[in-house]
Amino acid sequence: MNLRRGITFALGSVMLASGAQLGMRWSMSRLPQPDQWLTALGNGSVDPVAVGVVLAAILAYALSMLSWLLALRDVPLGRAYSLLSISYALVYLLAASLPAFNEHFSLAKSLGVALVVLGVITINSRPARVSVLRNDP
Repeated sequence: MNLRRGITFALGSVMLASGAQLGMRWSMSRLPQPDQWLTALGNGSVDPVAVGVVLAAILAYALSMLSWLLALRDVPLGRAYSLLSISYALVYLLAASLPAFNEHFSLAKSLGVALVVLGVITINSRPARVSVLRNDP
């Protein structure tokens, strides 16, 4: 087991999933309602950039899952799963910081994000105990 490699893959998964969330949010605010997609495709009123970003976001999710699977080879599940919470904080901070998303900071949300980050730090601040599963006959 290589904990450092596993954490790198877990954080890569977080980054990819966060980017996918932001990409989907950006795109969906520029595309018609789902029940109007066929009509919009027929009359050519679909933003091709938004469609491209949605497709890139789906690919990012697929790569995120692959990265997550690789992370689980080397990181105990309790530790790895806590790292996924960083995505909540990252998406909130970026969505509230970037004008394209028209989201706003609030004290309650910021406090919640701070608690999530504190929880991740707490869970990951101690050395991981690694247990090896065996399939002895």
